Amino acid sequence: MAESSPSRSPRIGVILLAGGRGRRAGFAQPKQLEALGGKPVLRWSLDTFAAHPAISGGVLVASDDVMAATGALPEGWISADPGAERQQSVANALAALAGWDEDALVLVHDAARPGVTADVIDRLIAALQTGEAAIPTLPVPDTLVEQADGEAGDVVDRAALARVQTPQAFRLGTLRRAHAAATGETATDDAQLVRRLGIPVAAVAGDAKLHKLTYAEDRTILSGLLGTGTMMRTAVGMGYDVHRLVTGKPLWIGGIEIAHSHGLEGHSDADVALHAITDAILGALADGDIGDHFPPSDPQWRGAASHRFLAFAADRVAARGGRIDHIDLTIIAEAPRIGPHRPAIRARIAEILAIALERVSVKATTTERLGFTGRREGIAAQAIATLSLPEN
Repeated sequence: MAESSPSRSPRIGVILLAGGRGRRAGFAQPKQLEALGGKPVLRWSLDTFAAHPAISGGVLVASDDVMAATGALPEGWISADPGAERQQSVANALAALAGWDEDALVLVHDAARPGVTADVIDRLIAALQTGEAAIPTLPVPDTLVEQADGEAGDVVDRAALARVQTPQAFRLGTLRRAHAAATGETATDDAQLVRRLGIPVAAVAGDAKLHKLTYAEDRTILSGLLGTGTMMRTAVGMGYDVHRLVTGKPLWIGGIEIAHSHGLEGHSDADVALHAITDAILGALADGDIGDHFPPSDPQWRGAASHRFLAFAADRVAARGGRIDHIDLTIIAEAPRIGPHRPAIRARIAEILAIALERVSVKATTTERLGFTGRREGIAAQAIATLSLPEN
C-alpha cells in the first residue's frame, strides 16, 4: 500500500490596512507615517509580519503618497488601493489575493496598531487550526456606565465584555464569503461580517502593546509600551506682528480675504494673523523668526501668500517629530469687525496647519480707540503656539 503524502500546511498572508488619514490625531501627515522610535508607525507592523517565519507575504493597502514614503515592500508583498471605508479597503485587498487558495489563512491588521507581536500572531494561527476565525481581545479594566445627556446611568456588567484588537485571523475562503454576503451592510471590523454568517469567532489573548494610535497623545502611550524611549515635552512660543493699513491693497487676515476700504502694507501679502502664528511656532521650536526664513530683502517673497510661511513652520514641527497641540490667536483691530469672519479664519488656519479645528482659537479685540490701532492706522495680532516635541 502506498504511503499517504503528508498534509500541506496552508499558506499564511496578511492584509495590512494603512489607507486612513487619521485626522483626529491632528498630525501634519497621515498618522501611519508619524515617527515612532525612529521609524514610521506603519513600518512597525510591516517589519514584524515580514520577519515572522510562518507568513509568506501580504497586501499593503495604502494611498500613493503613503506608498512612496514607505519605500520598498518586503519580498512576497504587493499593494492595493484603499477604499472610502475600511470595509472597501479589505475588499480591494481580497481582490489582490485572487490567486490564493480558499484554505489559506489571512490576518487583517490596522497599521495604526504598531505593537503587533509574534506571540499574538502565533496564538491566532493556532486558533485557526480548529476554527475559521479568531480575534485578539483584552478584558475591560474600568467600570462601565450607561450615559445620556451628560449624566452617568446604571453600571454595565463588564464581565461579559472585552476589548477587540487586530490582527484578526480568518480562513481566506470564509473571509471572502463574509464580504460577498455583506453587500449593502457595514461593519467596524471583519469579525462582525463573519459572525453574520453564523460562524463562531474564537477569542485569544491580546496584548496591551496593540494600543491604537487614534489621538496625538496615543503616540506618547505607544512610546512607553514599545520601549522606544521617546518622551515628549511641551514647548510654548509667542508671536506678535503689526502692519500699516493703506489704500489700494486687499486685506488678508487669517488666510482669508476680507472686503474693506484698506489693506495691510508689507513685503508679502502682510497677513498679520498668519505672521504672528508663524513666529509663535518658530519661537516654540527655538528656530528664529519669520524674517530669518523669509527675509524682506529677498524679492521672491514680494507679494507672497502668507499661508506658505505658516505651512513651512508646520513642516518644521513635523520634521522634528513634534505636533501642534494648540494655537491661540488674538487680532487687534478697530475695523473691520473680525467677529463675522472668525469661523472662516479658524477653519483656514486649521486647514493650513493640518490640525483639528478644536486646536485653534481665534479671538478679536479693539484698543478702545487708543494708539495706532485705535486710530485705524494699522492692525496687530498676537499668537501663542503650544507644541509637543521629542526630548533630545
